[in-house]
Amino acid sequence: MSDSGKCPVAHGAITTVENSNMDWWPKALNLDILHQHDTKTNPLGKDFNYNEELKKLDVAALKKDLTAMMTDSQKWWPADWGHYGGLMIRMSWHAAGTYRTADGRGGGGTGNQRFAPLNSFPDNVNLDKARRLLWPIKKKYGNKVSWADLLVLAGTIAYESMGLKTFGFGFGRADIWHPEIDIYWGSEKEWLAPSDSRYGDLSDASTMENPLAAVQMGLIYVNPEGVNGKPDPLRTAAHVRETFARMAMNDEETVALTAGGHTVGKAHGNGSAARLGPAPEGADIAEAGLGWMNHETRSVGRDTVSSGIEGAWTTNPTKWDNGYFDLLFKYDWELKKSPAGAQQWEPINIEEADKPVDVEDPSIRYNPIMTDADMAMIKDPIYREISERFHKDPDYFSEVFARAWFKLTHRDLGPKARYFGPDVPAEDLIWQDPIPAGKADYKVDEVKAKIAATDLTVTELVTTAWDSARTFRGSDLRGGANGARIRLAPQKDWEGNEPARLQKVLSVLEPIAKEAGASLADVIVLAGNIGIEKAAKAAGHDVKVPFKSGRGDATQEQTDVLSFEPLEPVHDGYRNWLKKDYTVSAEELMLDRTQLMGLTAHEMTVLVGGMRVIGTNHGASKHGVFTDRVGALTPDFFTTITDISYVWEPAGDNLYKIRNRETGEVKYSATRVDLIFGSNSILRAYAEVYAQDDSKDKFVNDFIAAWTKVMNADRF
Repeated sequence: MSDSGKCPVAHGAITTVENSNMDWWPKALNLDILHQHDTKTNPLGKDFNYNEELKKLDVAALKKDLTAMMTDSQKWWPADWGHYGGLMIRMSWHAAGTYRTADGRGGGGTGNQRFAPLNSFPDNVNLDKARRLLWPIKKKYGNKVSWADLLVLAGTIAYESMGLKTFGFGFGRADIWHPEIDIYWGSEKEWLAPSDSRYGDLSDASTMENPLAAVQMGLIYVNPEGVNGKPDPLRTAAHVRETFARMAMNDEETVALTAGGHTVGKAHGNGSAARLGPAPEGADIAEAGLGWMNHETRSVGRDTVSSGIEGAWTTNPTKWDNGYFDLLFKYDWELKKSPAGAQQWEPINIEEADKPVDVEDPSIRYNPIMTDADMAMIKDPIYREISERFHKDPDYFSEVFARAWFKLTHRDLGPKARYFGPDVPAEDLIWQDPIPAGKADYKVDEVKAKIAATDLTVTELVTTAWDSARTFRGSDLRGGANGARIRLAPQKDWEGNEPARLQKVLSVLEPIAKEAGASLADVIVLAGNIGIEKAAKAAGHDVKVPFKSGRGDATQEQTDVLSFEPLEPVHDGYRNWLKKDYTVSAEELMLDRTQLMGLTAHEMTVLVGGMRVIGTNHGASKHGVFTDRVGALTPDFFTTITDISYVWEPAGDNLYKIRNRETGEVKYSATRVDLIFGSNSILRAYAEVYAQDDSKDKFVNDFIAAWTKVMNADRF
């Protein structure tokens, strides 16, 4: 028998996940969210520093090349009216517009549009061509500009090339090299499934499932044809308002972005979408990484199909002007169908001179169009009032849009300290969470001595520092200890921060900070470090926790109370606390918080074990405090959780008794978050390391390293 036809590996075993552990055991805790973006995926190496590369970037030359590209119509993908501006703006918009405030995920800050699922979202049809058009520029400048920065900058330069005075631009977005598996895009199993499953009540837009912001799977914002494709501008307005609010935009910014986005470019629907091939992620290898290819007709120019809606919004789609509002208010509009069968609004009895010309033949003119979302801008009373103001004052409209565009494209970039380049605006914006510069020249040892001499307990010191730092989100780089916003509204009143205990601690630390000339932010972190040092000493370890001064204290005026509400902790596995029962398990909530904080699975393990024995549980609960030496940094949590002399017994929702196997005595109580470290095979493997007799020093050192990482996560 010949072996020539035999495949050397099992079919699909390398590239598919069928019959994976999660397929066999779907209820098992999936730790993959903590392992994404491993250094093995990064081809640039551990020593690559994007900020250092940015210093070599010739920004003026890059902008010049991008401006030239806008009107350099390449034959393989012709530009509408000889200008790629509309395509580039849509690409930048759809990269940045996935941001949502609930968990800070999404946005253009990582270049994630290069990967699935975003590269194959139905709403991103043909944006693969925009990225391919940028490749010669990316190739030229190499690592001196990231894809993430380039994807966002291209839209800004497009606006400038068409006449808008932009507000500015900041570089600083480092690329990822693997899809972001931590982002939940929805539970639907098909693209563009009806919106109903995302809402408790579709008639109430506020009932959209958190943390989602888009109304359907595969869309960036709302359905341009109306809710579930049914035109109704007033109903659409409610969904537009909710969606944009979840992306950190108010009503004025929403109108400005809608109008400004549709002042240039066009929608494409002059043909049948059925002729389009698969999206990039599912396309044949011969398509060279491109998707939605149409090999039956030209599929370019006037025959392009993307959204299904067909036409331009304004008379001059390659010029920044007030044409959007001019047409919107000048004419009455009626529903019609595009050649692709999509619902769109067209003007009644429009003058020939107001019609935009064909993208290829200027002798041909077509009706302009409006989507259902555009009609919402004049049908909703609040939106209409704003639209009228913009219509009467074009300069004001341009200014509001420029600022809103800057916010849209920079919201997930983090503090202004991370911005790079000559076009970074000097103005501090409240949504950037500004923090004054802190001092670093005070005597740290003297401050430590004063803190150590207070009556504050180890638990109080450690807990307050943790609560101050745990708000950090790596997703949009907000929160953290810097700024000491834990003393300001709304954080000082959050239930998770135990306001009474918090105020007690702050009342002791504030005078110490003031007398030393240090920031309270520094003193809070330093106090936590002292607590760790005391806890380690009680366990027989004489250690010093690393500390770097220089944090600043934000003011209440520098704090947008509403924008900080999504950062409120409603659960904290590290402090064994749930504000209420949730449909998601406590251990899954802990994984989500861990990933947002930028921690690994073993860092999570050592921190939970250490904080339990220090006694940092919310409300001083005893769940998971597996030690008789509370306040000492011992590995007792791990020795208990791995001890076969104990049995675990359910004792109510999320609660368990830890009973001695021989005597039947109930020794401890625990939650699911505690027991997961003894039941999950991966986490138990980590727990066993710290439970070993020869790992006492390793446990303390690893805990301090993870603790320091949390305290410094927001230092840029």
